[in-house]
Amino acid sequence: MPTLLTPIEIGGLRLRNRIVMPAMHLLYTPDGEVNDRFIAFYEERAKGGAGLLIVGGCAVDEYSGGRELIGLDHDRFIPGLERFTTAIHAHGALVAAQLYQAGRYAHSFLIGRQAIAPSPLPSRFTHETPREMTQEDIRMVIESYAAAAVRARKAGFDAVEILASAGYIISQFLSPITNKRTDDYGGDLEHRMRFGLEVAQAVRAAVGKDFTLIARLAGNDFMPGGHTNKEACVFARELEGAGIDAFNITGGWHETRVPQIPMEVPRGGYAYLAQGVKQAVGKPVIACNRINDPALADTIIRQGRADMVGFARGLIADAYLPKKLMDGRPETIMPCIGCNQACFDHLFQFKPVECLVNPRASHEVEMPLQAKTESPKKVMVIGGGPAGLSAAATAAGAGHSVSLYEKSDVLGGQLILAGALEERSEFLALRDALVRQAVAAGVDVHTNTAVDQDLVASYRPDAVIMATGGEPIRPPIAGIDGANVVQAWDVLAGRVDVGNEVVIIGGGAVGIETAVFLAKIGTLDAQTLKFLFLNQAEDIETLENLTTMGIKRVTLIEMLPRLGADIGFSTRWVELSLLRRYRVKAKTHTKAVRITPEGVMVEHDGAESFLACDTVVLAVGTRSVNALAGVIPAGIPVVTVGDALEPRKAFDAIREGFAAGRALG
Repeated sequence: MPTLLTPIEIGGLRLRNRIVMPAMHLLYTPDGEVNDRFIAFYEERAKGGAGLLIVGGCAVDEYSGGRELIGLDHDRFIPGLERFTTAIHAHGALVAAQLYQAGRYAHSFLIGRQAIAPSPLPSRFTHETPREMTQEDIRMVIESYAAAAVRARKAGFDAVEILASAGYIISQFLSPITNKRTDDYGGDLEHRMRFGLEVAQAVRAAVGKDFTLIARLAGNDFMPGGHTNKEACVFARELEGAGIDAFNITGGWHETRVPQIPMEVPRGGYAYLAQGVKQAVGKPVIACNRINDPALADTIIRQGRADMVGFARGLIADAYLPKKLMDGRPETIMPCIGCNQACFDHLFQFKPVECLVNPRASHEVEMPLQAKTESPKKVMVIGGGPAGLSAAATAAGAGHSVSLYEKSDVLGGQLILAGALEERSEFLALRDALVRQAVAAGVDVHTNTAVDQDLVASYRPDAVIMATGGEPIRPPIAGIDGANVVQAWDVLAGRVDVGNEVVIIGGGAVGIETAVFLAKIGTLDAQTLKFLFLNQAEDIETLENLTTMGIKRVTLIEMLPRLGADIGFSTRWVELSLLRRYRVKAKTHTKAVRITPEGVMVEHDGAESFLACDTVVLAVGTRSVNALAGVIPAGIPVVTVGDALEPRKAFDAIREGFAAGRALG
């Protein structure tokens, strides 16, 4: 049995395994009250076998962050929370409430007043300036933490987690960046720790010695002039003395410019933060951030780097991840790919969290697990991209006889292109998972097969799902048919080569990823970089240049005023940082006027100029491919999904495919 599945004790609790679901804002509780949607979401994760579910943030007072948080700041919330904990316990999981106070990260329009913080310094997250906390404010907040913890215990929670990471109020007291106080709560590290320690002491005193307390810590703030793992370890040791039973280790603040959770972060890349804290304390430690692979999680635990592993988005992506491991079916797990399209991007739009790879996430009430149909149909799915694979797997899983036809020799569609860039390779993991899911469900897969009238007539389907995808647009630019003009799709697929001077027309997601893909050609790979660094073969500056300066000189032009307009808020800044890192020249408000064998004439602010290049790459968008509508005989129901309906994101394609497969009955 994997160590990940073995029991562990924290405080007075015995967890059935070492799989933890850390707290995430879900925006399922708009009035602070738990509801059927919230309960069903977490109940499914309890059924799926997780050992500990941590829910939050749970507001401890009126300054915490707004009513969309889970309410723990008043006794009226206790009955609803008790209904929730009872539902979770019925399935063998334990559950903790995360005590949340945002400090300067609270938006005034959400809390109806000016935020409070250790010092009145502007927040780059809210673009507002908080009010400096008085001694009375400090006492009030500490007492609010304690009172909220008591409510959590009364409501049936097994533990509470004190949030001391991500740049929230305890982090703000800890950091010299945000704490400029001259009283007993500011100055050196000992005094900056005082607020957090008093919170822990007050909570411990309020709930008693027999109730489990967890602390969520940033193993490194990743803020210039802020705390590193060294200070985190000092604080953890002090918290251990104050009564903390376990430590949940993450990294970064919302303001940090070091990516924490998108797919660009290597799997398990921040496990070293938990490892550092574990070496400093004697209590169990949870490792988090981009650990989406159970085998990796098990290795981290077996090696003694942590005692438990947090699967936050991993359990959104597949609620039954633990159970599938227990049943010896790890290959059926649908992995989180760190895309952020429907979780963190939704949060920044104040929309409830959903999931690209799991269309049922947040919809468990209206979409219960589907039973086998009593009226199986013969279903033809045309197209093996994400929409087609999702539709086929869903329909076959419901008991229909499904055949999928893909005209190329490989399944996955645009996921293959999306995963061509090394930093975005998780899209290939998604492609593999969708294929495995379809095959396991019994889908009869045909590649290298173009659908025509004869094939439809011989198969005689009861229903057709049209998932024929899209194709790249070829805009009406003079010279567009020149031999030096290629499509970004062909570049990413490795079907064409380019010269050393390249101009890319189109600064959306595809254009940006193609620019980085080309700019990285000739740079050092990670293994070579490590070898040269450890052997001191080159100095740091030379290694940095060799790692970021390739042999292609790439210019990206975009008509719109901003690049990456089709990329979500939580990842766009990461994509743009890659352009800068690999020295891609980017020009906005710039239109391609005509293409010649020598380059591109462009217009910017009414003035024309010429960009010399060897190759012009087109990345100007996608149009639907739906030429097969006429080959389906009248009377056979046809549902069109994904880019064949309208070009959008993978989230929409997978969701529509799922809905089409489910709607068959």
